[in-house]
Amino acid sequence: MSKEHDMHAMPASWTGTEQIGMLMYPGMTALDFVGPQHMLAGLMGAKVHHIAKTMSAVVSDTQLAFVPTVTLDQVPRDLDILFVPGGGDGTLAAMRDAQILAFLADRGRRAKWVSSVCTGSLLLGAAGLLKGYQATTHWATHALLTEVGATPVNARVVRDRNRITGAGVSAGLDLGLTIAGMLRDPAYAQTMQLLAEYAPEPPYSAGTPLSAPPEVTMMVAEMFKDFNPQIRTALASKGFNETASKGPQP
Repeated sequence: MSKEHDMHAMPASWTGTEQIGMLMYPGMTALDFVGPQHMLAGLMGAKVHHIAKTMSAVVSDTQLAFVPTVTLDQVPRDLDILFVPGGGDGTLAAMRDAQILAFLADRGRRAKWVSSVCTGSLLLGAAGLLKGYQATTHWATHALLTEVGATPVNARVVRDRNRITGAGVSAGLDLGLTIAGMLRDPAYAQTMQLLAEYAPEPPYSAGTPLSAPPEVTMMVAEMFKDFNPQIRTALASKGFNETASKGPQP
């Protein structure tokens, strides 16, 4: 590493003062939260808030329990980054929770950056934060982005103005590194990547529908046969079917 980026003589630009709010809710996908949290917590000088409705432990979809640091009412009103993880039934429940949607709409309107991973983008959309923006989500729910007035883009990380969304689960690591590179510099993000030894060489080439065997893709798609209609119903109850048909808003 060059002298200017030596960890013992770090440039002033490597330390910030960001206020980062990461929403947690029961049934969220653990890796959706942990991947980005690992990277965002590595931003020197930043303060990461783990947000939940109460201070009780939040249990993820794989039964990992997470401890909040603040409640919805306690988190700073003006955040530099608002982040939302995805999930399955937990995301659907959060989408039906008026308190969570009101919180996202409120903080999202003022945040410098609004971000998500996986189906977390559908929560952002349900809060009215993706109308007129390009976005991504888990491949199996990609088409649902149009329901909230967003334009689906097939990519690991999609940035449109101050909205940054990540694809399914593991894309959270990419999203975290992308944000680190934006808020610091590429060398900082590369340092974080090397420290994490993030150099994926998966034992199978089945990470997308394009590379997975057709029968595997069909099996996974089948897992969403009930979830997607429920998401559409939840959005329709909030009038999204009508607004989405009018196209993206400025």
